[in-house]
Amino acid sequence: MQTHLNQEALALPRGPEAEGILRSCVHCGFCNATCPTYQLLGDELDGPRGRIYLIKQVLEGAEPGASTREHLDRCLGCRGCETTCPSGVQYHHLLDIGRAQVERQVPRPLGQRLRNAGLRALLPHPLVFKTLLRAGENLRPLLPETLRAKLPRRIQPAGSRPRPRHARRVLLLEGCVQPGLSPNTNAAAARVLDRLGISVTAVREAGCCGALDYHLNAQDAGLERARRNIDAWWPALEDGAEAIVQTASGCGAFVKDYGHLLAGDPRYAAKARRVSELARDLVEVLRDEPLERLGIRADLRLAFHCPCTLQHAQKLGGAVEEVLARLGFQLTAVPDAHLCCGAAGTYSITQPALSRQLRDNKLDALESGQPPLIATANIGCQVHLDGAGRTPVRHWIELVEALI
Repeated sequence: MQTHLNQEALALPRGPEAEGILRSCVHCGFCNATCPTYQLLGDELDGPRGRIYLIKQVLEGAEPGASTREHLDRCLGCRGCETTCPSGVQYHHLLDIGRAQVERQVPRPLGQRLRNAGLRALLPHPLVFKTLLRAGENLRPLLPETLRAKLPRRIQPAGSRPRPRHARRVLLLEGCVQPGLSPNTNAAAARVLDRLGISVTAVREAGCCGALDYHLNAQDAGLERARRNIDAWWPALEDGAEAIVQTASGCGAFVKDYGHLLAGDPRYAAKARRVSELARDLVEVLRDEPLERLGIRADLRLAFHCPCTLQHAQKLGGAVEEVLARLGFQLTAVPDAHLCCGAAGTYSITQPALSRQLRDNKLDALESGQPPLIATANIGCQVHLDGAGRTPVRHWIELVEALI
């Protein structure tokens, strides 16, 4: 794609990167075929190619408006277009750059600013979020349906965690909303890893991965969270911890991007690159281990929902399915498994109508094989899908651990 970025755009810290990404696009439109919002809305500007043109125009000096921001806001960030793209366009990086520039030029209405500030104030803080969650549970009968759907139908209490006792050690990112919404997920992961001879160390100083701030256009705040996590993990990594494990694929996708996002920070570039190299989704650890040691031979039918952050961002589509099949689980077919469920971080709050449509379409696909249970690998997808009150949705590691 021919570009004529203005001097202001080229002077941005990521301006040259944006120009390189734009020039790699060949206008083919293959991306639209796998874009969830384009399929729903049929508007070129609500597909990746159209959004690329919008960002290009802004970086070339065109004045963006509220409609520009709206089309960019509607993007789920699912990265399905990147899986489809024959030219390897790094769309998600261009989207980050474009959204930040539009945010600077087009002030949001007060209601949107307050909503985003509220999400950033509540969700990344586990204690605050747990308090809010408990209040919601107590008031559940009085809440409107839209809010009730955000509460888990049942919270499985966290079981005990084994004390560290093995030579092999990994760190575990606890997450910000998962300890409140699904506290047993990380505990189950620790118990399974312990059975395989791997001890889990929880680094309490590490907090939210930063994705929530970053994708709500508070990018500096998101990167500062990344730096704090790097500082928290670094002593344990120097002491021999072999990986930083994530049970939420959304967090994993962002941690694996630390190296790219902090490449221009002379104090953190090398450490960030190392942290990204050591970041592992839980399935990346388990698939290389002798799973027969777990003594599991499951006899359970289920559908697996592969989150976008696992299949498109981390390129791990099929990995969990392979592990579950090795353990004896019977997986039902899922049509259009590449399409997003509509959770996408805070998307179900910021774009509720589109999110519900995508959720219902995804559940229709997941339920087409009539499974009694749906498994997934990301807390946001889990709560979003389960909130429809249809087939129960659980994290896959809890289903594995329950059979040990």
